[in-house]
Amino acid sequence: MNSTPDDQTQPSKRQRADDGQAITLYAPPEENVDQNVDAGLRTSSLADPTMKLSGHKGSVYCIAYDPQGDLLCSGSFDTTCLLWKAGGNCENVAVLSGHKNAILDCRFTNDSEKVIAASADNNLGVFDVATGERLKRFMGHSSIVNAVDVSSEASPALAVSASDDCTVKLWDARVRGETGSLEDEYQITAVAYSNDGNSVYSLSINPKGTHILSNSMDGTIRSWDIRPFIEDNKKRHHKTFVGGTHNSEKGLLNCSWNSDGTMVTGGSADRIVHIWDELSAEELYVLPGHAGCVNSVVFHPKENVVASASSDKSIYVGELS
Repeated sequence: MNSTPDDQTQPSKRQRADDGQAITLYAPPEENVDQNVDAGLRTSSLADPTMKLSGHKGSVYCIAYDPQGDLLCSGSFDTTCLLWKAGGNCENVAVLSGHKNAILDCRFTNDSEKVIAASADNNLGVFDVATGERLKRFMGHSSIVNAVDVSSEASPALAVSASDDCTVKLWDARVRGETGSLEDEYQITAVAYSNDGNSVYSLSINPKGTHILSNSMDGTIRSWDIRPFIEDNKKRHHKTFVGGTHNSEKGLLNCSWNSDGTMVTGGSADRIVHIWDELSAEELYVLPGHAGCVNSVVFHPKENVVASASSDKSIYVGELS
């Protein structure tokens, strides 16, 4: 399991050249430039501006930072989750095993003490971060569990999951079995707790709890107003972010906000991470470098860093300058 500097690329903010073409985020470093000269301009605790994390034996479908930003968790087709230090050389610190099929989603509880993983084996696993031990299984879904989320402010024992069995189930690690179930006509591919820990919504909710973000197979990421009272209840659609793509694989590509809700990002089948300004919907950064579909992208909760997971079995962690 390796975490190494990506010598091929160095990050720089997307800018417009004179001919209108975009300059990519992972641009090759200039020749004869002493990399230590700009050490004082570094914007994160990473040992290098861009790090490549290798260790999974299959496609990496999900990644998540713990609320403090100390650890990064990745989940893979290889049925394991790997825990990495979020700073320095991003060393691998634990392997979370026990599932019998691919890990499709993962979340840290809000106290950073546990990881909950959603798997194609129809179950969810609750793992101890300190020991790597599986503490509990949430069993009740009858098909693939596509997504999991946790309460950000209420008890760290609470979780919610979405499944191909057309249900959303509520869980409390302090009791046995599910505590509630919501049914739908179709498979449910995403789920999220609202900030108050009560309402359950699909997709990714912004830090203020006013909008959700969706990543659609029509090739767009969209934000939606979920406040209870707006002038025109029929006009919930807020903004559209264009640039990402989907392909015939129809993978479950995630989307997310940064910590203050000023930027959004999401997975894309074109092997590139796209990051947009939330206010203007302008694409700010592009991050080429992956050799496979980008399945998951998340922002660090405290630093100007983004992490991306790909079907090429690797994870990139890099500064946004």
